[in-house]
Order: sequence, then structure tokens, then C-alpha cells
Amino acid sequence: MKDYQDAMLKSLVAIAWADGHLADEEAEVIEALVSTFELNEGDAAKVREYAKTKRTLEDVPVTELSADDRRLLLQHAVVLSYIDGGQSESELDVIDQLVDKLKIPEKEADALIAAANTRAKRLLDLLEN
Repeated sequence: MKDYQDAMLKSLVAIAWADGHLADEEAEVIEALVSTFELNEGDAAKVREYAKTKRTLEDVPVTELSADDRRLLLQHAVVLSYIDGGQSESELDVIDQLVDKLKIPEKEADALIAAANTRAKRLLDLLEN
């Protein structure tokens, strides 16, 4: 597993745990990224094991992410925060913390979050219909 993949997956696990539990839908998104990254079975097993325990952003090695990967991670995090039906206050707080940790300028982060919110709401509408 490449460093950026590890950092991205660990970050999303922390977002998924922000509300105190890992919902099945959130685990499915993480599993989809494991598949997308084409991780070998050993690395995939490590990610699954990592996701079993509550994680925070303090556990995430974001220094391994390029500028583009940081922006992509922020958008994935916003979408993931909706996947179990809607965003909780704790998920919103973790997303704010993630913006700070990723060192994305506030104006740019606001635009990325707004676009991801729109995308997430469209995806939810598709899933409900």
C-alpha cells in the first residue's frame, strides 16, 4: 500500500468514527476504496482491522498526502459524512478539524465542501429513489 493510500484510508476511518460508531454504510465506502486502490489481501486486512477501533484525526499521517490528495480527501470525507443518512455535529466538527490539519485555505475549503455537499445530497437522492 502506498503512503498516500494509507493516509487517505486512515483519515476516512477517523471521519466515519466521528459520531462514535462505524455504520455499515461507512464501512462499505471504505471497502470500496480498498477495492479501488487494488490493495493486496494483506493490506486490505490491515485497513479492515484498523477500522474496527475508534480513530481520530490525530491517528492520521496527512503529511503523506500531496496537495491534490488533500483536497480529494476533504471531498471524500464530506461525502462519507452523509452516507449513513446525514451529517452529525461531531462529523462536521471533525471535517473542520480536517481542514485545519490539511492546511487548506478557508476560502478554498469552503468551495470544496460546498461542492461535496451538493454531490453527497445528489447521491443520497439516487439511493433513496
